[in-house]
Amino acid sequence: MADDTDGTTSSSASRRRFLGGALGAVGVVAAGSAGFGVARASEPDASSTSKARPRVPFYAKHQAGIATPAQDRLAFAAFDVTAYDKQSVAVLMGEWAAAAAQMTKGLPIGSIETQPQNPPIDTGEALGLGASNLTVTVGFGPSLFDKRFGLASKKPAALADLPPLPGDQLRKELSGGDLCVQACADDPTVAFHVIRNFARIARGTAVMKWSQLGFGRTASTSIHQPTERNLLGFKDGTKNIKDQDVSDFDDYVWVGDETDQDWMKGGSYLVSRRIAMHIESWDTDYLADQENVIGRKKVSGAPLTGTHEFDAIDFAAKRKNGKPVIEQNAHIRLAAPQFNGGQKILRRGYSYTDGIDPDTGLLDAGLFFIAYQKNPHDQFVRIQRKLGQYDLLNEYIEHTGSALFAVPPGLSEPGDWWGKSILT
Repeated sequence: MADDTDGTTSSSASRRRFLGGALGAVGVVAAGSAGFGVARASEPDASSTSKARPRVPFYAKHQAGIATPAQDRLAFAAFDVTAYDKQSVAVLMGEWAAAAAQMTKGLPIGSIETQPQNPPIDTGEALGLGASNLTVTVGFGPSLFDKRFGLASKKPAALADLPPLPGDQLRKELSGGDLCVQACADDPTVAFHVIRNFARIARGTAVMKWSQLGFGRTASTSIHQPTERNLLGFKDGTKNIKDQDVSDFDDYVWVGDETDQDWMKGGSYLVSRRIAMHIESWDTDYLADQENVIGRKKVSGAPLTGTHEFDAIDFAAKRKNGKPVIEQNAHIRLAAPQFNGGQKILRRGYSYTDGIDPDTGLLDAGLFFIAYQKNPHDQFVRIQRKLGQYDLLNEYIEHTGSALFAVPPGLSEPGDWWGKSILT
C-alpha cells in the first residue's frame, strides 16, 4: 500500500479526511494532519436513503443521552488510552465528535464506495436504518487524569475514585476505564454501530476495555413514557427524575458553580454498575415476599400502601400487628430521598443478558445500572452505602462491575469536541 506524503498510509489518511473535520479549527492539534475535512457533499441525504426515523440534536448545551427520553437499546463501552501524548487524545476526541455528528443524523461516518482497494470508512451495518433517536454520550474516567497527559490539575474533585462499597463483588475486567461511550437508540444495530466505529477510529490511540449491550430500558426519564420492568418483573424507576423536572436537573444532575473545574459546568457524572441478578432464586420466592423486598406491588407497581403506581408512599403505615407495611429494609424505603439527605439521582439503566455463567450453569443476566448526578460521592455513594448494607434485595443481586466518568457539557457547533479546553 503506497504511503502518502505525510507518512501515513492511504487508508489512514482517507479515514482522517472523513473523520477529522472537527479538528480543523485547532491548529496545535491539526498540525501535521493536512487534508482533514468531512466530505459531506459526497454523502447521500439521510432522508432519501434511510427510514424516516426521528433524530435527537447532537449540538446542544448538554450532551444528549442524559435528559433525553430513554431509548429502547443501549451499547456502552469503556476504553483505555494506549497513546502517550495529549495530542493523540485530542485528535481522537475530534474524530469521535465528527463521526457522532454524522451517525446521529442517520448518515455513515464517511464514504463506503469511493476507494474499493481500501477498507470502507464506515462499517455499513446501519445503512438505511436512519438515526433512530440515536444519542452518543462521552465521558472521562479518573485514570485519564494521571501523569500520562499532564491533566492532574484539571481533575475535578468529584471524579475521585469510588470507594469500596458494601457487598461489592467487582471484577477488574468489567470496571473502570479512561473513556466511556454510551450509545442509546431505538434500534440495536444503530447503537452498536457507534461502538464498532468508535473502536475502529481509536485504533492506535485507545483500546476497548469492556463493553455492555442493553435492552429493555429500566427507567422512565419522561412523563410521556410508561415505567418499564426489570428482569425481576417489577416496574423500575417509578420515582425517577423526569426530563420535565427542570429544577431537579439543576439541583441534582447538571454540574453548576459548585464545581472546582469550570470545564465541567453543564456536564454531569456517570456511574455505571453491572448488577447480576440471581434470577433462578428469585423465581422460587413467593409473590408476597417479592413485593415486601421491593416495597411495591408486582403487577400495578403501586407502593404497598397505595393502589396506583404513582400514589404517594406512606412509610409510616403500620399493619395490624404493628409492623410497618413497607419493611424497614425494603428497597424503595432505603433508596427514598427522605432517608438519604434529600439526595436524588437520574437513572438510565437497561436489562442485559450475556448467556450462561460457565461456573454455575445459571443465566448471566441482570441490570446495567447507569446514574447521572452532579456529585457521585454525595449522591450515588451515599445511597449505595445504605442499599449495599441493608437492602433485602441483596439476597438476589451482586454488583460485578463499576465505573465512574466525568461527562463534559454538550458541543456547541461543528468543530467542537469533548475536552477541547483541557486537551489543547
